[in-house]
Amino acid sequence: MNDVTWIPFDIATQYMIDVFTSIGVPKEDAAICADVLITADKFGIDSHGVNRMKPIYYDRIKQGIQKPVTNFEIIKEGPTTAVVDGHDGMGQVIAYRSMQMAIDKAKKFGMGMIAVRNSTHYGIAGYYAKMAADNNMIGITGTNARPSVAPTFGVENMLGTNPLTFGIPTDEEFPFLLDCATSLSQRGKVEVYARLNKPLPPGWVIDHEGNTCTDPHQVLDGLIKGTMALTPLGGIGEEGAGYKGYGYCTVVEILSAALQAGSYLKMLSGFDANGNKVPYHLGHFFIAIDIEAFTDINSFKAIAGDILRQLRNSQKMPGQQRIYTAGEKEYLVYLERKDKGVPVNKEVMKELIAMRDEQRIKGYEMLKL
Repeated sequence: MNDVTWIPFDIATQYMIDVFTSIGVPKEDAAICADVLITADKFGIDSHGVNRMKPIYYDRIKQGIQKPVTNFEIIKEGPTTAVVDGHDGMGQVIAYRSMQMAIDKAKKFGMGMIAVRNSTHYGIAGYYAKMAADNNMIGITGTNARPSVAPTFGVENMLGTNPLTFGIPTDEEFPFLLDCATSLSQRGKVEVYARLNKPLPPGWVIDHEGNTCTDPHQVLDGLIKGTMALTPLGGIGEEGAGYKGYGYCTVVEILSAALQAGSYLKMLSGFDANGNKVPYHLGHFFIAIDIEAFTDINSFKAIAGDILRQLRNSQKMPGQQRIYTAGEKEYLVYLERKDKGVPVNKEVMKELIAMRDEQRIKGYEMLKL
């Protein structure tokens, strides 16, 4: 990684806050957005960290398809539920406030669920599930996304990558945190491969003839044009149980659209009938479950932790040194990176420099090629 520059977390965070505020995001909201992005980098989820600052947030705000000031409108509310309209504001802010609302309701009534419509990309889903886990609750969240995944036996990109994410507290240093797309891969990873000029693994993407494609640049272009599609978890067809990923992907689509009377499938393409860019109008859902409503929190954490430890200590496959549980690798990456910061390659550095210079932000001379 000789072409990588390491930027300390605090500097990268403040830089993102300064960029967000320079394009109209209120400072408090900018801090939330930056924290979501830097958390992705801390956990080694580089597909959703600093490298997405320009194409997913900065550019969309500049293009007028995402609003820097978030109008968080509660459309309907009950003791344990609410429907929120985000009015195409900052997805991280909408998501943060929604999960916090779910947590607050769960503290009073044992459970809380919030359904959101007209939102935008909210970063790593695990951030919000972890919010609940950090409050001794079980957190669940999902979001739909612009169409890029084909249904089993199909070739048309209909569904989003639609993560179904769980955060569960344990007695260990880190929670059980399962944050993954319901597709075999997702657009952010394809973008990482494209930046590295690295071929994709076979089976991630298919064209309209059902053939796999491994050129990440062709794939990114094909996903936009609708000539290529990602495959669901399990891969092409039914041999690898791709119908299971397809099914879970559809569950997330329904829960991210039907409860809140929101947009879905091709409605989320980001283009109107004339090919003009328009807001994505994404939907999310957030669930918080208070563990104390069921059992003693320390007992729960001990059992959850014991389950994970027994899994990790079970018999290993020949040639393998370690078994991991969800959230463990991210925690280990954080321990490695906490004193080094965010690894930024040349392509991302160019984008950081471009935003700094365009907004005339001072104090980041360390950003250089």
